[in-house]
Amino acid sequence: MPSQQALVRRPGPRLAEGLVTHIDRRPVDPALALRQWEGYVQALRDHGWQLTEVPPADDCPDAVFVEDTMVVYRDVALITRPGADSRRPETRGARAAAEALGCSVTEIRAPGTLDGGDVLKTGDTVHVGRGGRTNAEGIRQLRSVFEPLGATVVAVPVSRVLHLKSAVTALPDGTVIGYPPLVDDPGVFPRFRPVPEESGAHVVLLGGDKLLMAAGAPRTAELFAGLGYRPVPVDIGEFEKLEGCVTCLSVRLRELHA
Repeated sequence: MPSQQALVRRPGPRLAEGLVTHIDRRPVDPALALRQWEGYVQALRDHGWQLTEVPPADDCPDAVFVEDTMVVYRDVALITRPGADSRRPETRGARAAAEALGCSVTEIRAPGTLDGGDVLKTGDTVHVGRGGRTNAEGIRQLRSVFEPLGATVVAVPVSRVLHLKSAVTALPDGTVIGYPPLVDDPGVFPRFRPVPEESGAHVVLLGGDKLLMAAGAPRTAELFAGLGYRPVPVDIGEFEKLEGCVTCLSVRLRELHA
């Protein structure tokens, strides 16, 4: 099995009805969103990722944000229990896709809630945001699954954005990056670097020195280039209207055994 696998799920017909919590609702163009999603998917393919499409969940407006359905550490896929009731049916197809890839699958159970967008992995450290969608019981269950595998789980507060990874992600060297007005406590991260644009806080590590990021953050792209990285910009503007970012649109699986 290739070392770089990603799960994606194409946007459904009800995308424009997706939930918004920390921003004002703006009209979403579903046709443009589909083109942007196709561009995002192509960028992953162009950089050596093998993609698996999770079956559509057309009754769930937010289903395109497939990252929220699971957290993968080593070869274990922890199927989430989303904090928004309307999103819980999204996990069925995601579970089937994880099983088909050979993951060992477990799940969050009530009363725990966990969204995958609240989980940031840097090496064996797993930061989990406790906020509107992920509760203490969800974090406890995640810890019970991943710590025996070698993970160190660190809970961090999230109050200014939807998910932890709406505020911060990490560079290949483990430095956490974030847009300071949206980060509750930068001091919880051993190394933190501020970025000048909100949409610049989100990167997907494509491999080597390449960073997939939103096209709407040119100053941050320049900053990363100055640090020796190669930004790969994609337009995801329609998904940003729904509090989405480049990490939300895929589940990246790097550690599955062949």
